[in-house]
Amino acid sequence: MESVGVLAGSTRGTATVPDSDSVVATLFTTEAARLVSLARFFVDDRTAAEDLVQEAFIRLSRSAHRIREHDKAAAYLRSIVVNLARDHNRRGLVSLRHRPPAHPDEPSAEETAAHNESREEVVAALRDLPVRQRDCIALRYYLELPVEEIAATLGISANSVKTHLQRGMRTLARTLEDRQ
Repeated sequence: MESVGVLAGSTRGTATVPDSDSVVATLFTTEAARLVSLARFFVDDRTAAEDLVQEAFIRLSRSAHRIREHDKAAAYLRSIVVNLARDHNRRGLVSLRHRPPAHPDEPSAEETAAHNESREEVVAALRDLPVRQRDCIALRYYLELPVEEIAATLGISANSVKTHLQRGMRTLARTLEDRQ
């Protein structure tokens, strides 16, 4: 992200520019859970995903004082999470898998097994994609971000995002058809 220079608490006209602490706190409230879910696409367990998101917020808070355009801070934060997940996987770090808490109205064991198997196949196929394709697909279809926000998050053009989405979806479709 480019170096930015809004001073915390400064004013522009009659509007007050939010200070960096409030921007980070607001982002934590609005984005943390979604970011953990995003990180789960890249790492095997929830604890590692939570650690990556925590590290992303630490890094953001250290440089938040330089953020000029506060509306772009969420994209910057998502890019930190994606990059940390890549680094995590490159280092081959593995942590223990944790089971999510049970829900009161759980489906039958057969339904759960079929759903989990399908999900595992999709996630495995997603992880086999080239990095940019995987990133674009996860951001578009899981976080439901528009193309422009994906482009801002990954630092690439909107046309590149569209190309990666098309190629990634074609490859995913072929891979999943071949596995059946």
